[in-house]
Amino acid sequence: MLTVDFTRFPLAPGDRVLDLGCGAGRHAFECYRRGARVVALDRNGEEIREVATWFAAMKEAGEAPAGATATAMEGDALNLPFPDSSFDVVIISEVMEHIPDDKGVLAEMVRVLKPGGRIAVTVPRYGPEKVCWALSDAYHEVEGGHIRIYKADQLLGRVREAGLRPYGSHHAHALHSPYWWLKCAFGVDNDKALPVRAYHKLLVWDIMKKPLATRLAERALNPVLGKSFVVYATKPHLPAATSGTPDTPYDASGTPETVPAAPRTVAETAPEHTPAAPKTVPGER
Repeated sequence: MLTVDFTRFPLAPGDRVLDLGCGAGRHAFECYRRGARVVALDRNGEEIREVATWFAAMKEAGEAPAGATATAMEGDALNLPFPDSSFDVVIISEVMEHIPDDKGVLAEMVRVLKPGGRIAVTVPRYGPEKVCWALSDAYHEVEGGHIRIYKADQLLGRVREAGLRPYGSHHAHALHSPYWWLKCAFGVDNDKALPVRAYHKLLVWDIMKKPLATRLAERALNPVLGKSFVVYATKPHLPAATSGTPDTPYDASGTPETVPAAPRTVAETAPEHTPAAPKTVPGER
């Protein structure tokens, strides 16, 4: 289940991609399949080890094209272990609502993004998220939980303040909003409630089968009920030098061709056994 729409956010083979706060790795896996050189970074070591296992399994199964690479590593979003202008693409999906210093995170993403590079930011949408907060304190008042709700113009303002130029936005996952409302109404940790279980089965069926009826329904409902708000932006090129030389990305000034290794990296090594299929429980990131 992807939140970023890669028809609006094109990715070329060989692009260097940072999936920041990658969680279970869904966007990182898609970028790897598309031939990118991917770094999936998260502060959760357990999730990173799982992502590394899946990267290795994908390589073993031949799911990634020649030239694609993938690394999973632990790291701090406010102190990224990469030089300036290291990446062509940065994705941060369902993360910024968790971080007190969201401006600091945006500044770090802009720092490591090449001029002319692209960024995708997704957060929970204001309306559906407000319903969740109204129904349940436990939904957000937990360690590492959601600390803010973005309005669309607020997020776009943050993106512009960071020096980025938004070029598109949309809403996603309308069918998931009612699921989270049910979860909040019956208890966020209560998976046994019949309405929650029934709706979860519907979502799993939709994710696995992708029937035309639900695809069309979600497309029609996204502008009204979409659970996520997605913004796409670019980092402007540097101003042209006074000598009149053309404006070019500055990674030619010494940034290594490949993203350098960093501490606490989980090596990309094929496991002895192919892991079981990932869980299909709808969730974040």
